[in-house]
Amino acid sequence: MSNTVELLAKDLNGHGGVFCPSAKADMALWNSHPKVYLDVAKSGEAKCPYCGTTFKLAAGEHVGNHH
Repeated sequence: MSNTVELLAKDLNGHGGVFCPSAKADMALWNSHPKVYLDVAKSGEAKCPYCGTTFKLAAGEHVGNHH
């Protein structure tokens, strides 16, 4: 299974990341791989080392403080 999940900035946690497995990727949480943290804010996307799912920010979405 290797797919791409587009995220809004509001989908990220306070540190700018997500956990995989994720319900956003239509994964059944009870029978998936171990839970891993993926830092999406660093580059705008992150790939799960277990299942290959890529989580990326949707076009026009930004993470961080805007002064």
